[in-house]
Amino acid sequence: MPYQIEYAYTSHIGNVRGNNEDNFWCCGETMDAENQGTTGVIVGKAAQSQTPLLAVFDGMGGESCGEIAAYLAADACGKHYQEFRTGLRRQPEQFLEEICRNMNHAVCKYSAENRIRTMGTTAAMLAVGEDAVYACNVGDSRLYQFDESGFRQISTDHVLKGGPFGKAPLTQYVGVPEEHMGIEPYICQLECRLGMRYLLCSDGMTDMLSDGEIADILTREISVREAVEILLERTLMKGGRDNVTIILCEVKETEQKNRLFQWFENKRKQYGGRQNEKSDEGSGL
Repeated sequence: MPYQIEYAYTSHIGNVRGNNEDNFWCCGETMDAENQGTTGVIVGKAAQSQTPLLAVFDGMGGESCGEIAAYLAADACGKHYQEFRTGLRRQPEQFLEEICRNMNHAVCKYSAENRIRTMGTTAAMLAVGEDAVYACNVGDSRLYQFDESGFRQISTDHVLKGGPFGKAPLTQYVGVPEEHMGIEPYICQLECRLGMRYLLCSDGMTDMLSDGEIADILTREISVREAVEILLERTLMKGGRDNVTIILCEVKETEQKNRLFQWFENKRKQYGGRQNEKSDEGSGL
């Protein structure tokens, strides 16, 4: 059954940071390396036939290296998608593995050329295929799914378990030195039904909001735009100590199908009205 994806996204510098080390790729939209986030919440829609791709990146590294890493990953993601998007339709898992390798190579190449020792970014991606959607992540940026059966995290946090203090270091990220170890993204196939919602976000949100607080907002009967606005507002109210990037999408019926349904409905009413008129004439009323 053909469907479309309605989405809303935002990227905010937060209440504490002086720069934005987050970035995204959302159906062709992204940001420059040096940015102050988006202007408010941006909405859009994409048909299933367009095989849309959505992604969130959270850069890390001192002296502006974080935003460069996030930008390089978003740029490599977009270029690979535009050139090889047919692969997303035929072999989605392989497509996502290849896009992760390309992003990793782009960040490692820049790091080596500029003699930067610590530089990288997380990645959380959602790819829409013909009959399913595919989630992919590297690092601790997350993906969630919500439908009538409940709310759940569908990504895996690549973090070192059992750290005694502070935030646990990442075990995987985009920018892993290629001579040391290969990048190993987590990839899974998911159902895609009308009404399902998928959330992608950087840890600037999940460090401020619990899964229960996020679920409470996503379960409300409000638009994806309103949900993103509330998620961002709550994150900033709770402290907003980091940059915040959020993408929320929902599976909806296509506009063409809605128009066709409306056309049949109008014809049915019109035909029913004529039948009633004939009945009235036959009864002598």
